[in-house]
Amino acid sequence: MTRANVRRRLALAWWSQLALTLAPLLVLDLLFAADRQLTVLAMPLFIAGMASMFVSLPLFHAYKHALIATEKHLDTPQEPSAWLALAARRRLALLGAGLPAWIAAIAVFAGLEAIPLTLLALSSVVLFYLYRIPRQLGQ
Repeated sequence: MTRANVRRRLALAWWSQLALTLAPLLVLDLLFAADRQLTVLAMPLFIAGMASMFVSLPLFHAYKHALIATEKHLDTPQEPSAWLALAARRRLALLGAGLPAWIAAIAVFAGLEAIPLTLLALSSVVLFYLYRIPRQLGQ
C-alpha cells in the first residue's frame, strides 16, 4: 500500500470516527428534545464533560510521539509498522477525544440546555482536529 493510500485511509477513518462521535448526541437530541426535564444531574454532567477533555492529554502525548516515530521511519523497512502504530495510537486518542460529545449525549436525558450541549460537542470537534495527520508527514 502506498503512502498516499495510507494517508487517505487515515483521513477517511478520522471523518467516520467524527461522525460516529457526534451522531449519538444529534440523534438523542432530535428524538428526546421534547422530553427534557430539569434535573439536578445537568450541571454535574456538563462539568464531567468538560473535565473529560483532560483524558486527551496523555493520549495526545502518545500520538505526538507516534507521529515523530512515523516520520523517522519514512522510506525505511519499518515504515508500514510505523503507520500501523500511528493508526492504533490515533484510534485510541479519538475515543478519548469523543468523550465530551458522548457525555453530552447522556446529558440530553438530564435536560442540559442547547448551549452547554453545543460547547461539549465543539470541544470534541476541536480535540478531533488535533488528531488530523499533518500534511508534511509523508510528502
